[in-house]
Amino acid sequence: MPDSTPHLLRAIELAEQVRGQTSPNPMVGAVIVKGGRVIGEGATQRPGQAHAERMALAACEEDPSGATLYVSLEPCCHHGRTPPCTDAIIEAGIARVVIASEDPTDQAAGRGPGILRDEGIDVVWENGETAATARLINQPFRKHARTRRPLVIFKSAMTLDGKVATRTGDSQWISGKLSRARAHRWRAESDAVAVGIGTALLDDPRLTARIEGVARQPRRVIFDSEARLPIDSKLVRGVSEVPLTVVCGRAAARTSVQALEAAGVDVIVATGQNESARVANALDELGSRDVQSLLLEGGPHIAGAFLEAGEIDEARMFIAPILSGGLGARTAVEGMGVEQIAGSPRALHVDVDRIENDVLIVARLKEW
Repeated sequence: MPDSTPHLLRAIELAEQVRGQTSPNPMVGAVIVKGGRVIGEGATQRPGQAHAERMALAACEEDPSGATLYVSLEPCCHHGRTPPCTDAIIEAGIARVVIASEDPTDQAAGRGPGILRDEGIDVVWENGETAATARLINQPFRKHARTRRPLVIFKSAMTLDGKVATRTGDSQWISGKLSRARAHRWRAESDAVAVGIGTALLDDPRLTARIEGVARQPRRVIFDSEARLPIDSKLVRGVSEVPLTVVCGRAAARTSVQALEAAGVDVIVATGQNESARVANALDELGSRDVQSLLLEGGPHIAGAFLEAGEIDEARMFIAPILSGGLGARTAVEGMGVEQIAGSPRALHVDVDRIENDVLIVARLKEW
């Protein structure tokens, strides 16, 4: 049998090219090979449009009958916004399908490959490093499928001595211009971006992705226990263009909640006996709104609440070559913290990148 790795890696590369464009569907790439030659390639398009397998079949330069399909995620077999990909594969006469990773959703989970086998198609599952790579590109989709909650990525920028703001609250700008552009790209790739009410009141941000080529803007989420977000804030004023969700507690004034709702804001009243439980409940509610990825941008209080709730899946930290000092300066994560270092969440994998004078550390804490 020919080595499947190069074609599967190409399928994964195609999937990566549509990052931020397919949610709530996964990113998928497909490559069709016949007679040792690639005759068609494709990637999943925006929701309601064609999946990778159908895109690759439509792009074929010749009859794909008897060819091998290499795909980064198992083909779907259910009717959603689009018809099943298994139907298209069978109709095209594909002889062999090589799959890099499984689909953990209830309507999939091996059903598609089983249908293909029943139709006499040779189905091969990839193992090892290539399969792991295919799973990693769809971590938000995979977590949501298993927990119904979004994948949470915590992003922050800090000085060499670990400060994210001075004692007066000033934080603009710790990281450099290219680092900030990278953060805007992350917003564009996320379903939602979240901050606490302290950040919203201090900075009056828009929380939009302000770069070229944005397929869609992320939902803005404000954790605001008392529903204090001003009606005349930039966030509320922009609600007709970009969705805005405010997460408040049961103690929030009803008049404040009603004013936000009247302005078009989606309000979640999070329940639970403590802050960790309310974070978990809010994530359940966001997951029910098809939010699969949440970029948590701070500040320190909400970051501490998420950490103590065990709901940070990945951390992306910019370290700038600045020393600010100050006993009263803010650190990236507040809360009670661990009593012993041994009890701290430890990264499963770490990547380090240099962006101008900043250092970016990406630490993956969980895998799904």
